[in-house]
Amino acid sequence: MIIRDCRPADLPAITAIYAESVETGVASYELVAPDLAEMTRRHSAIVADGYPYVVAEDGGTIIGYAYASAFRTRPAYRWLVEDSIYLAAAAQGRGTGSALLAELLARCAGLGFRQMLAVIGGAHPASVAVHRKAGFVDAGLIHATGYKHGRWLDTALMQIALGEGSTTDPEMQSYPGTLFRG
Repeated sequence: MIIRDCRPADLPAITAIYAESVETGVASYELVAPDLAEMTRRHSAIVADGYPYVVAEDGGTIIGYAYASAFRTRPAYRWLVEDSIYLAAAAQGRGTGSALLAELLARCAGLGFRQMLAVIGGAHPASVAVHRKAGFVDAGLIHATGYKHGRWLDTALMQIALGEGSTTDPEMQSYPGTLFRG
């Protein structure tokens, strides 16, 4: 398995992985899976803002993907990123999620972000375990935040400091300090 930057040619596989998650899982609170055009638009918007978007490839097949994006677009939040990780069913339980998350953590720290937040739909136990293994700590549980597949779902929040975290002031003139300027 290799972790690499996402390429446009990967987007059909990513669309299929996400569709499976939307249709059968609780990680995403979307109810209708977006089509390839929408997934392409989302990918373009994320990478245009300089956030990392990576895939896990095994034997030429995309088995998972992950990206970091803005948690909120208000300027004071620019030092905080939210991670998203989705895996093909065949990739679950094989360390793929951990490998993708490790890559995101390294890239986001290298870019100068100071915190990463995991917003875990359905408080999914496997996702919570992957994040905890990577060093995330519990930041809260929001009860009954989504209704999907005939049941109410909680959302787990987990957080990890990146780089110097909150021990020093950020460099305002470099990325991500230049994000969201109008």
